[in-house]
Amino acid sequence: MPYARSSDGIRLHYEVLGRHGAPAVLMIQGLGADKHGWDMQRFVLAARYRVIALDNRGAGRSDKPFGHYSLEQMADDAIAVLDAVGVDTAHVVGASMGGAISQIVALKHPGRVRSLTLACTACRNHDWRRELITGWATKASERGMGAMTREAARWVIGPRSFRRLLPAFGWLGPLAMGRPSHAFVAQVRAILATDETMADRLGEITVPALVMVGNQDILTPRGDSEEIAERLPNAELVVISGAAHGFMVEHATTFNRVLLEFLGRVTAEQAGAAGTTIPLAPTA
Repeated sequence: MPYARSSDGIRLHYEVLGRHGAPAVLMIQGLGADKHGWDMQRFVLAARYRVIALDNRGAGRSDKPFGHYSLEQMADDAIAVLDAVGVDTAHVVGASMGGAISQIVALKHPGRVRSLTLACTACRNHDWRRELITGWATKASERGMGAMTREAARWVIGPRSFRRLLPAFGWLGPLAMGRPSHAFVAQVRAILATDETMADRLGEITVPALVMVGNQDILTPRGDSEEIAERLPNAELVVISGAAHGFMVEHATTFNRVLLEFLGRVTAEQAGAAGTTIPLAPTA
């Protein structure tokens, strides 16, 4: 089972799919989630790309230390994973908190980022969202991760899909109870402590960017993605109709199509500019 080491010695679990010589895609998940949040994308992308998905500190099989976390620290963790895999540059894909981490990666380590895909995320926190996730942290501490997960599900799943996908969250609830609440709370505090002047620096990110949001997302509404797209010099905004915050699961087919089209276009343009050829996936 592969692990990277952070600068402070934390073990970071990751998994690599796809061919060694293919362009790399680094995938970073959101609050409390692990690499399996990308399962409906990773195996599709692996036909064309070398896909690297990590568990952020505090989630999945990565270490879950007590104490202070920060999103800047988690951005450096992502770079430590790239170093462990031996990848110089990657297309970076981040969702929700992972989208905020991805923005920091692009600002702190611009030479490591080939393109940026930001899904269901924001560049600053509204007061109502700060209050909401603070409440989730309180519930996780006082009543356990299962109770928190069931409450948070209503903010993640769209109303049309809620009944269909609720059994999955009912299944996840008991599993979540086995996760330590201190790590989830530490991730929440990392979000709340993030320097929001970062938003004023997004104009420094010049790589091609795709900003994706569902028009039914009530946790990171469309306005958050519009703000990011306006601040990034080379961004395109895609709004997926009928999709909510968890649209990489609810609307995986559409999500994957948009992402593959973007990555394919950017990879071809960058390969053409460099005078190289793109490795092709083997045919059946």
